[in-house]
Amino acid sequence: MENHNEFLEPGMLVKHPGQPAWGVGQVQSNMGGKITVNFREAGKVVIDAARVALLITDDT
Repeated sequence: MENHNEFLEPGMLVKHPGQPAWGVGQVQSNMGGKITVNFREAGKVVIDAARVALLITDDT
């Protein structure tokens, strides 16, 4: 599968489309198709960029 999140950089705010209860998350790293995001309600989560296209947000 294709990496839909290759443009994400540390500090960017995102939401997980399949987990709205996690709230807004801040990208911590994006390396080798794995994105580490610190979500307000779920803590640190490692996302497989080939499976999930995170949504950029400006919500704070």
